[in-house]
Amino acid sequence: MRNPEFWLRIGGILQLGVLLGSALVPKVMRWDDELKKLSPALQRLIWVYGVFISFTVAGLGTIALVFADRIASGAALGRAFAIFLLGFWGMRLAVQMFVYDVRAYLTNPLLKLGYFGLTATFTYLVVIYAAAVFIL
Repeated sequence: MRNPEFWLRIGGILQLGVLLGSALVPKVMRWDDELKKLSPALQRLIWVYGVFISFTVAGLGTIALVFADRIASGAALGRAFAIFLLGFWGMRLAVQMFVYDVRAYLTNPLLKLGYFGLTATFTYLVVIYAAAVFIL
């Protein structure tokens, strides 16, 4: 793979970009109405999960962006990080493809394009971290 650091940095940027899509989830999925059906404790739990997942994705993306050279080096810590990200984004892609049924929320072409973009992003992340694990 030519210039793996470049492709890994793109992956870091894309991970940070996932946060933009995540920021739209509460509005698109009408959390203001849907969460009212839950107890106050569960409402807060959903928000806490969302914040922690966003924090995790931001951290992983930042580390991948800043330390792409270390991931590309094949050193043990870089390889371990790539293995973790391969699993993380691989599971996220599987959920995207086989668990979520968001058709009811994809009500306009922009939302459909965004959903496709997220799926493409998750696919890219799986491919680039698989390359970091198995090729570099």
